[in-house]
Amino acid sequence: MSWSIEQAKQIVQAINDPNTLWIGEHPPEGIAHADNRQALQHLGRESGLLIYNAFSGFDPDAFGAVSGTLTGGGLLLLLTPSLDQWAEYGDPEAERITVANYELPRPSHFFTRLAKLLETEPTIARTTVEGLKAAQTAIPSNQPVPVSTDPSCLTEDQSNAVEAIIHVVKGHGRRPLVLSSDRGRGKSSALGIAAARLIEAGYQRILVTASRQAAVESLFSMAANELGMEAHGVELHHQQGVIEYVAPDRLIQEKPRGDLLLVDEAAAIPTPVLIKLLEHYPRIAFATTVHGYEGSGLGFNHRFKKHLDQQRPQWREIQLKTPIRWAMDDPLEQLVFRMLALDAEPTQIEPEQSLESDQFCVTFPDQKQLMEDEQQLQQFFGLLVLAHYRTTPRDLWHLLDGPNLQPVVVTHNQQIIAVALLASEGEFSAELAEQIWLGRRRPRGHLLAQSLAAHLGLRTASTLKGLRIMRIAVHPALQSRGIGQQLLKAIQNYARNQAYDYLGVSYGAETRLIRFWQANGMKAVRIGVHPGASSSQQSVMHIQALSTSGKSMLSQARTSYSRQLPALLAEPLSQLPADLLIPLLKEIEFPPLSNLTEQQWLDAVAYAFGNRAYDYTQGIIKTLTLSSIADGLLNESDEHLLIKRVLQKQSWSECATALNLSGKRATDDRIRTILRKAILHYADSATAELIRRIKD
Repeated sequence: MSWSIEQAKQIVQAINDPNTLWIGEHPPEGIAHADNRQALQHLGRESGLLIYNAFSGFDPDAFGAVSGTLTGGGLLLLLTPSLDQWAEYGDPEAERITVANYELPRPSHFFTRLAKLLETEPTIARTTVEGLKAAQTAIPSNQPVPVSTDPSCLTEDQSNAVEAIIHVVKGHGRRPLVLSSDRGRGKSSALGIAAARLIEAGYQRILVTASRQAAVESLFSMAANELGMEAHGVELHHQQGVIEYVAPDRLIQEKPRGDLLLVDEAAAIPTPVLIKLLEHYPRIAFATTVHGYEGSGLGFNHRFKKHLDQQRPQWREIQLKTPIRWAMDDPLEQLVFRMLALDAEPTQIEPEQSLESDQFCVTFPDQKQLMEDEQQLQQFFGLLVLAHYRTTPRDLWHLLDGPNLQPVVVTHNQQIIAVALLASEGEFSAELAEQIWLGRRRPRGHLLAQSLAAHLGLRTASTLKGLRIMRIAVHPALQSRGIGQQLLKAIQNYARNQAYDYLGVSYGAETRLIRFWQANGMKAVRIGVHPGASSSQQSVMHIQALSTSGKSMLSQARTSYSRQLPALLAEPLSQLPADLLIPLLKEIEFPPLSNLTEQQWLDAVAYAFGNRAYDYTQGIIKTLTLSSIADGLLNESDEHLLIKRVLQKQSWSECATALNLSGKRATDDRIRTILRKAILHYADSATAELIRRIKD
């Protein structure tokens, strides 16, 4: 290591580039430097010389980000152990993928693959203590780039993008714009230039959002430069106007007004969130990176553009192809793409292709097999990227070296058409299980086992052997053909054969996903009380018992969950959409209504068939509501009303607005009508006789 560091320092001194950036430990004095966790702060900046010290730890996300700061003609120095020894090197960043109870593989599959790529790459020079091995392929000379006539824009692509963004505001409403490109094409700068020009033109408020605030720093820097100001934070005031950053969740909750909403790095934001923004803001522009380190535009293309086609058919897309800092077909950009699988894509399949269930094969390759077959790896990772909105290069490392992971592949004619990634969990000692139950320990990488103990209070749950479905994806051209169900059946059989106690999954709540897991034998046992950091959605956990111990645990989990869910709906889940809750409530087993007392029936009848006040009969109304929904007694509109008012305790005015009712009186009358139906269905003979007398 010391030899590599000294060589790099000599090169830094010899080149003497003022825009030098050193990532990792042991930087020379007087130059800009950062560790991997600070690397993202350098996005939007330029470097002529970049040194990445992999001895300090190779973080794929950080490396992918800072490599994009290099300008044309710049130099990247990647300091690594000897390539034939890198896979055995104990990388300091490996703690990010460590899992309690499991050892990381040695040699590392991830670094074996990287070393092989670097060893065979003809466009790079390699220097070791034995000497220099020059590049075998000459780097092409600079290519002419179409120059923009706009003084603020560096390329014609960027100038066209600025004009298109401004047209979103000045043209017809509800015609969204999508800017898409690989990184380094000036999308964020185009957003900033356009925002500044709109403020100069007299528009008062431009809203900016992204998955994280740091992602828009370059946008605000460019906007400030266009306005002749200094950028301080993520809010710019000029004349009577303002450009300000607002987090996605705050946009949804508060719905601030603005002349335009700019969504940067849209691929890193969950599709349900993007849909809500699209519904509320008539003038909106999205920027997304096709092959990015922070979420893939491929998934954005598949999921969100379908919604645009349906809801905003006059939306427009502009692709920026010309790089800002380097030439087209830059060999370094192409190498980084290959190293981090940034350009991984699933195989091309025509939607009309016929496929019978007996024509595909489900296999469980180990990670070494996946690493050794680059084509298979690209197709596997490409499907994960397509199906999950936030897949990063670090996920590639996790896929290849995660010590508790098992890939699953579905192939047809040697093409991957579906994949899954499984994680083994649990099997802790009784002593550690108790510490987890008490909330004193949180072993890394055991999401289900830890949650069953800490959230549901199951003291010994983490001693069981669990298998979690981390990810599952079917090729979009072949969805709704039963492939997902067949894949899940294969996983269930695998789990039984490997003597797992239970199979489980945790995911961001969507109605279609809830119904999918329920239809395939999985029982809900938990819903998160806070939106997940990665999905901005409440997480839902499902379990399927596979052993006697698993069945006992699931029974306890379901009992705990059945008590928790109704109590959580008033707070903190009071704003969760009713269509998410209906399938969850319908599978809960509530106590039989035969246990109701005579007085409870009298209270119910007095409200539904008389004029008894709602406030004094809420207890029995809630009981009847839960049973009616669980038994499928009501239509969807009635279910929505009872969930909102009775279970979530939303205000009378909120409920009236949501159900298009005239006000509190009409809403109360509607609930009485619904309850009459429920009482007549469930009533015992004495209650039925009482109702007949009242009606007479």
